Amino acid sequence: MKLYIKYMVSLRCKMIVREELNKLGLRLIVVELGVVDIMEDITLDQREQLKINLLQSGLELLDDKKSILIEKIKNVIIEMIHYSDELPKINYSDFISEKLNYDYTYLSNIFSEVKGITIQQFIINHKIEKVKELLLYDELNLTEISYKLHYSSVSHLSKQFKKVTGLSPTFYKQLKEKRKGNLENM
Repeated sequence: MKLYIKYMVSLRCKMIVREELNKLGLRLIVVELGVVDIMEDITLDQREQLKINLLQSGLELLDDKKSILIEKIKNVIIEMIHYSDELPKINYSDFISEKLNYDYTYLSNIFSEVKGITIQQFIINHKIEKVKELLLYDELNLTEISYKLHYSSVSHLSKQFKKVTGLSPTFYKQLKEKRKGNLENM
């Protein structure tokens, strides 16, 4: 039986879910971002208890089909950008559509209706978060980051970064250096 969980976006979340399911005596098959597969059917009492326990950790057990689909879309995007070494070579729309076995227009319409932003904007926001992370690690330069995240150019990445954050990537990186210097001088 599959259970869908909202806000489950990290390894820590997976550990919390695993622990809560174990407390209820439910045997796991697999725990992935946003999805848990358990061996047996869950009783109404177990479902209600799980719902309460997950809420205490900031997670939410999903019931309705639209919410479940939105979580699936978000998890595909998060996994694609944050947890894979290489972004797909095909269009993101094709990739998401193939992964979820739904027409992209259908997915896009539902996502926009429920979330109030487009799938494309959600992807851009997560790509910018990944750029911030890579800038802070200081292992790649801007050209390498733009290549890694499939931007057409450093200029395109910089314009998108500034539009989302209000800062240029260079200025963002300088802020990090300045904070680091201030901490060292204390």
